[in-house]
Amino acid sequence: MMGARNAAQRPAAVQRAGPPAGTESYRLLYRVGGFAALASAALIPVQIAVFLAVPPPLSGTAVAWFGLLRAHPALGLVDLDLLLVVDNVLLVPLLLALYLTLRRAYPAAMLLAAAAGLMGALLYVASNPAIQLGRLAGRFVAADNAADRAAIRAAGEAALATWQGTGFQVAYLLGSLAGIVVGVVMLRTPVFSRLTGWMAIAGNVIGLGLYLPAVGVYVSVFSVLFLEVWYVLVGVRLVRLAGTR
Repeated sequence: MMGARNAAQRPAAVQRAGPPAGTESYRLLYRVGGFAALASAALIPVQIAVFLAVPPPLSGTAVAWFGLLRAHPALGLVDLDLLLVVDNVLLVPLLLALYLTLRRAYPAAMLLAAAAGLMGALLYVASNPAIQLGRLAGRFVAADNAADRAAIRAAGEAALATWQGTGFQVAYLLGSLAGIVVGVVMLRTPVFSRLTGWMAIAGNVIGLGLYLPAVGVYVSVFSVLFLEVWYVLVGVRLVRLAGTR
């Protein structure tokens, strides 16, 4: 009786929350999205460990990056955020799974979040220069005259200039917006815990600290602590939903 009365007092959006009475294909997407979230959680400490062990070159010039990529090819690519490219690819099934899970409660908000997140992921992947710089590093070493080296160096500087350019900035803002909206929806539905919602909001709001003068980079780094917890919580929950009959 008490449970029925409490359910009746909930907003209609909350009562409609939850996984759709789904087909097996929905369950597959929950499972894939859940494992994608857990994989992203596993990538974060790897990225941090590489940054600490082999930090990016302080000068940030193309020649400095070429030297790092020749000395440590795999680690240099990680320093160029190649793992974040993988993370953004993994966001695709994760965002789709979250959309299916939460759309019945707040369809417009989740459509906005999914569209913003998917567009941000696409822009981020397109703007990352890791593979280009890796190939240019090999050509730079193999070049046998000063003119070729100068041309390759110029191409490297151009790639680095676009790395933090318009594509990256738009991708960062869209991804943060998507994360905040998803977090708010999670707080207003019973599908995910309140902790999960708050981790999404905190991680993405702190991530926007990147735009603070002087200290922005250092503030934004702390966002990964909240996002790590969020990935784990979301991943576990989606995998469990995939097994719900």
